[in-house]
Amino acid sequence: MRYILILALGSLSFGSFAAKDPEAVFNRSCGICHNGQLPLAPKKGDTQAWQSHLDQGMDVLLKHVANGYNSMPPGGLCMDCTAQDHKAVIEWMSK
Repeated sequence: MRYILILALGSLSFGSFAAKDPEAVFNRSCGICHNGQLPLAPKKGDTQAWQSHLDQGMDVLLKHVANGYNSMPPGGLCMDCTAQDHKAVIEWMSK
């Protein structure tokens, strides 16, 4: 019984995944729209364009990404991203 508990606890630390690299997520999913191709999608690095979005608060932005918003599809085209991944890429894009 003790060994089962040790194995179970040990698997918890190996079962968690580190957040994805924001630049890699951007290049794979977000850059399709946030490289300037869509006028409603704030361009990566355009701090002025991002400010009105950031003013809404991160919770609202994460909800928009998760559910889709305007022309952005649900998940922002990153179907395996977590909320933590989305937050990291939003912060990365908005700087």
